[in-house]
Order: sequence, then structure tokens, then C-alpha cells
Amino acid sequence: MSSLVVSSQTFAQSSAKTHALEQQIKVLENQLKAIRQELDHVKERTVQDEQEIRKVKEEVAREEREVKEIKVKHEEIYREMARRERLLFFRGGYAHNLQGRNGSSLQSRAVPLGAQEAGDNDGWYIGAGFDWNLTRDVWGMLPKTSVFAELMFEYKKFGTAQGNALSNAPSQLAGGAFNPLGITVSQFTVSAAPKIKFMEGSDFRPWIIPAGFAVHVVSPASESITYLFPGMMFAAGADYRIWKEFYVGVDARYHETFGKTDGINVSGLTAGAYLGIGF
Repeated sequence: MSSLVVSSQTFAQSSAKTHALEQQIKVLENQLKAIRQELDHVKERTVQDEQEIRKVKEEVAREEREVKEIKVKHEEIYREMARRERLLFFRGGYAHNLQGRNGSSLQSRAVPLGAQEAGDNDGWYIGAGFDWNLTRDVWGMLPKTSVFAELMFEYKKFGTAQGNALSNAPSQLAGGAFNPLGITVSQFTVSAAPKIKFMEGSDFRPWIIPAGFAVHVVSPASESITYLFPGMMFAAGADYRIWKEFYVGVDARYHETFGKTDGINVSGLTAGAYLGIGF
């Protein structure tokens, strides 16, 4: 009986230990299962993170492409605008003086001998010049409006007139016969002015010159041998881009020399067309 009782107690203790071990094993299994689930979650999150990272990289690459495209377009626009910042142009057309030219070898009050013929009022002109951009928006005051600096050279011819006694061959002052020479009446003008161009970005751009400075060199000279006549210039016109950097345009200009200088008035106007090349 004693052995039976001892064996029963020993079996009970072993069962208790086995049950405890089974419980520990179950706990460990549950913990291992939780760890596996956590690892699965981590893997899922890792995959999701990798997908998110890939999406972010793709988005960054797309934005970089868009930024690059925008930069390329901006550079193209900038180059386009830069080409329109400078213009070399060649002009030609009709010229008119408000007064027929007199002078040292034409009509003369000092030597009233000979043909005494004044120069024609009407003539023609040719010239060239260039525009250089100063600002695209009138220093922040007017959008899409540019201010250019214009420098222009112009030659005008008003025909040929019979000269007075000073241009007679030989001079009538020396007793020569009436044999007047033909005198070419011409004028050279150089001017500098601000030119305001509107409609920036358009192929068609009207413009005005509110006021500019001009100096006229006349031939023949005045009776007091004056060649230079300063004055003001006012102008309006428009140019149109026909192809790449080639432009055509029309303009009208008025020159005012503040009345007569030494008996000569070279105030007048020109009207014509021009061909421009951007650079």
C-alpha cells in the first residue's frame, strides 16, 4: 500500500509537471505565432513601404521630367525673347521738307545772282539703325511693353537744283556767262531715341517714339556755312515677324528743328518701310 501511495503521488506530481510543461509549450507556441504574425506584418509593411518608396521615386522622377521640360520651354522662350531684344533694320521711303532748301550755292540773299533756285520739298530717303532692349515691362509699370534704345542713320535726297552765281562755271562774279551747275540737295540725319514697343510676345508689335534727339547735316551749307542742325524727332510704326528672325515694318517720323537756323529750316517728315533682322 505504501508503494502504491508513493507511486500515486509521484504520478500526480509528474502529471502536474507535464501539464505545466504543456502550458509553457502552448505559451511559447502562442508567442512564436505572435512573432510570426508580427514578422508577417513587418514583411507586409516592408512591401508596402517599398511600393510607397517606388511610387515616391516615380513621382519624383515625373516631377523632375516636368521641371526639365519647363526649364527647356523657359529657355526656348528666353532665347526667343532675347532674339527679340535686338533688331538691325534697313529703311527706305518718302521724304518731305516743310521748306524748299536755300543756302550758300542755291538761293542766296548775300549773292542774289544766278539761277536762285531752291531745292525741292519732296525727295526720298534710305537708312539703317538698330534697337536695343532696355526693359521688358517699363521698369515694372507696364506689362508686355518694352522700352528700346534706337540709334538710326538716314540719308535724304531732295533732287538737283540750279545753283546761283557761286556755283556758276565760271562764276558770274568773275564775269562768267550764265552757266549754272546742278547742285544736289541732300541731308544726313543721325538720331537717338527711346522706342516703346507694345504687345510683347506677339509677332505684330506697334511702337512709338515719344521724343528723340536728332542732328541733321545739310548739303549745301547755309549762307553762313552752317552744316549742323539739331532738333527733335517723333515717330510711330509697327513691325511684324514674317519668318524666324526676319521682320518687316512701316514707320512715319517727324523732325522738328525749332524754326530756321541761318535762314534754313530742315523740319520735315519721312514715311516708308523697313526690313529688320533680330540678333
